[in-house]
Amino acid sequence: MFAPEELSDDKFLCGRLHLLQPVKGYRAATDPVLLAAACPAESGHSVLDLGCGAGAAALCLGRRVPGLTLFGLELQPAYADLARRNADRNGIALEVHDGDLTRMPKALRRDFDHVIANPPYYPATGSPSPVAVRARAMQVETPLSDWVAAATRRLRPGGWLTLILGADGLPQVVSALGPKLGSASVLPLVAREGRPALRVLVQARKGGRAPFRLLSPLIIHQGLAHDGDRESYTAEANAVLRGGADLLARFR
Repeated sequence: MFAPEELSDDKFLCGRLHLLQPVKGYRAATDPVLLAAACPAESGHSVLDLGCGAGAAALCLGRRVPGLTLFGLELQPAYADLARRNADRNGIALEVHDGDLTRMPKALRRDFDHVIANPPYYPATGSPSPVAVRARAMQVETPLSDWVAAATRRLRPGGWLTLILGADGLPQVVSALGPKLGSASVLPLVAREGRPALRVLVQARKGGRAPFRLLSPLIIHQGLAHDGDRESYTAEANAVLRGGADLLARFR
């Protein structure tokens, strides 16, 4: 487990959420906030966060939508412990289990209305982080197709899968969707206007039959380049990342 001096106390959603995170290790930034904003969960629904880390995505979602039944699965016990602590200190019920998504814990072998996930981005063949817990959180060991398969097994008929991932992983995810997941939509995430999308949000429905859709991109920052020590979010991105707004209209 992380010692107190190894942790920082970070604000999300303009201070509506406070998360303990390792000073050295994987640290949540904008991805889990965007992931939570794209999940179409409603009060009374059940949600499973695969690879929940310190709980950022599940807790952002729980802060936006009251009355959810939230579960998390995390491979690294130290992060699972942080997720439980973060849930308690924010007053949001989140049941976190230690385990591997390819060997799902028995307690999670049930149907969920939603599965969300932020899989690792970087190939295991790259140079690993010298911080072991960060390397394991960031580098791909389990193929994206296994993430999709695990999520599919846990979704009820009509349930929704929502993922955020690197754009280079999109072909593998789209290939893994069929035939059980359909009605897929992809929202490209672009750092600044005119730049390529390096990340994407993917949403698909178990048993969905609607055509595949590639949506208009979400631009995160104003301007063509970074021009000072400020975030410079676009109005839409700021509403999500700071104001806690959702991205549901983007997927309708």
